[in-house]
Amino acid sequence: MEIAATEPITPSTPRPVRRPTLVQGWHELTFLHWPVEPERVAGLLPAGTRPDTLDGVTYVGLVPFLLRRTGLGPGPGLPYLATFCETNVRLYSVDEQGRRGVVFMSLDATRLLPVLVGRLGVRLPYLWSAMRLRHEGDVIAYTCRRRRTAATSRVVVRTGPPIAGPSPLEHFLTARWGLHVSWFGRTAHLPNEHPPWPLHRAELLDLDDELIEAAGLPAPPEPPVSVLWSPGVEVRFGVPTLLRHSR
Repeated sequence: MEIAATEPITPSTPRPVRRPTLVQGWHELTFLHWPVEPERVAGLLPAGTRPDTLDGVTYVGLVPFLLRRTGLGPGPGLPYLATFCETNVRLYSVDEQGRRGVVFMSLDATRLLPVLVGRLGVRLPYLWSAMRLRHEGDVIAYTCRRRRTAATSRVVVRTGPPIAGPSPLEHFLTARWGLHVSWFGRTAHLPNEHPPWPLHRAELLDLDDELIEAAGLPAPPEPPVSVLWSPGVEVRFGVPTLLRHSR
């Protein structure tokens, strides 16, 4: 199998979405990340992809946020049914064409219908959960409790100043222009585009998480090496494509 060179990390997508299939708003996001050895997670990725690395290291992310106004096609999104809290556990991938992406190990969400659509239609590992997002000044608290297994997560951060020039690691962890997903025996790449992330420093005040370990990943032994917050972006998804060598 011929493997293309990995595309560069860019703050804007290298593949503009011409025909949007889905629109969403990702808001009030906190990004927590821990380093992990690529060999430890390689077997968890879809066929035809491998761990994406920076200086020989890959990462596991825990990302709680508020999703707003999901809609089909160019939109507009629905204001109520498609607005809900979500928390994802994710890994970072690159495929045979050199496209960098995200692999979701779990996605907890508070609306049952999007959970069913995500699981059955897109084959993403959505789970129905009770979640809350609370503001007290510059402090944001996210809580999550799964309805069937009772796995929980609590993240509390204090938001800080905007980042004028994100570091290579901060770009690597956030500037992701697609996702890879196992789809009916093949691997699909689903592209997305949005404006460059408005990233802020953040201080982690409290963390009590069971979602990472529940996803089959090692429980982080240390505090995260990267804590970021963003007010959010509006996102457009393009047409998915199947990887040639993903069987």
